[in-house]
Amino acid sequence: MNAIKGIIACICRLHRPLRRIHLLMLFVPLPFIVSLLLLIVIVRMLWQRDEAMTFEQRLFLLLVCAYALQSMLIGIRWGYDIRAILPAQAMLATFNAALAWVCFSSLTSDSQPRLGPIAWHLLPALIVGAMMFAWRDAVGTAIILFFLSYGIALLWLARLGPNGLVTSRLDGVLRSYRSLQITGWALVASALSDVAIGFDQMRNGGAYSGAIVAAGNVLALLILGTAASIASFDTSTDSERQEAAPSPQERAATEEDAEVVNAVQELMRKKALYKDLELNLSRIARKLGVPARRISNAINRIHGISVSQYVNNYRVEEACRLLLTTDEAITQIAFEAGFLTKSNFNREFLRVTGKNPSSWREQRGIPDLREAA
Repeated sequence: MNAIKGIIACICRLHRPLRRIHLLMLFVPLPFIVSLLLLIVIVRMLWQRDEAMTFEQRLFLLLVCAYALQSMLIGIRWGYDIRAILPAQAMLATFNAALAWVCFSSLTSDSQPRLGPIAWHLLPALIVGAMMFAWRDAVGTAIILFFLSYGIALLWLARLGPNGLVTSRLDGVLRSYRSLQITGWALVASALSDVAIGFDQMRNGGAYSGAIVAAGNVLALLILGTAASIASFDTSTDSERQEAAPSPQERAATEEDAEVVNAVQELMRKKALYKDLELNLSRIARKLGVPARRISNAINRIHGISVSQYVNNYRVEEACRLLLTTDEAITQIAFEAGFLTKSNFNREFLRVTGKNPSSWREQRGIPDLREAA
């Protein structure tokens, strides 16, 4: 019996330091973990670039870095109750909303972005910084209004559809478009969470504010960072730009639409432009000397599909030819046909043919022996 008591006493002595270590691990704020995950995203953005980044890609990289820093500041504020960083936290949050708008709006123009118009979007952050010292009680309201404004502006930008992102690769324009929508809604949701935090502080003295931040703003930053990295990867690396083309007429004549579509078809058939992995609507427009919006409108009016679907139709047609005439692996065929990812190839192949590539090849008498990976 004495031996058993001794063992129990020894276990209790060991349990105390283990319990302290366990509590210390639990005290690591969730925003720090989110910052670490965003840092991994940043490393991936830098590591997977074979060419020099374009101006837009640098903007998106800056945006993800700013998200990581914002999450770190939130962890310091709510994890350790350090209030001295509130001015920096408020200014950075407002800056991030403005920078998100700058990043995604840069994908809608085929002209070289200029620093002058971009610099104007620093003004909201400077206003919030000044208010932290001159009119602190109104800072929360100002941040909510700025978040709502930029969120609604991004959702309004999304009304153009995927074809509006003229500098995004056609192979990834849909992902960039989804990222744009997610960012717009996330900014609106962040504004609403700030309203909830303000209401909690008035009614409950901020008893639940930390939980709201952890469940809302911090997880939103992780989603926003991922969305920004996706949009960056789907941005074409082509850095040659021209001045923005004039806006097309609201209603172009049918003959003009046919001429534009025939010109695009000429590029696809004779020059196999669809094989260009970095192809985007802006590049097609420069090849033809026609405004990008006019091309997308013409293709949509005549064929009833988007530019990316139109180009992918040619890519699927080429893939079918290669599936029939070669025994190459399906992944290799996807790249040769102009698709950047196998997932997009499979999705578009299914849309056009109604079957996946392996089934389509097998039904035509060529067993898929090499596609093991």
